Amino acid sequence: MALNVIQTNAYEITPVLTINAQTGTTYTFALSDSVNTLVTASNASAIAVTIPTNSTVPMPVGSVLNIVQTGAGQITVSGAAGVTVTSTGATAATPKTRAQYGVLSLIETSENNWLALGDIA
Repeated sequence: MALNVIQTNAYEITPVLTINAQTGTTYTFALSDSVNTLVTASNASAIAVTIPTNSTVPMPVGSVLNIVQTGAGQITVSGAAGVTVTSTGATAATPKTRAQYGVLSLIETSENNWLALGDIA
């Protein structure tokens, strides 16, 4: 997995985001999504996104997953069995984007525990 890093002289600048465009109605985050990536989800229908367990996809604690709803279909994020997601949303364990162009960031606060932040319904 290559990182998009810009370097000038002796200073390294924050990496540029990689865009992972998804157009289906389901998606499971991959390890590469936790490294300077924005997942875009574009579909007219609802989109179910899953955070896998650490034993399946070993993301380090502190990883950040970013996803944006670019289509009309609302994104719902849930954890695989054994993964806990918390948020301020109406359905705290399965947060949803509020509207098109709504963004969610998911932060792994401890192994298999994720906090959802952003434009949550």
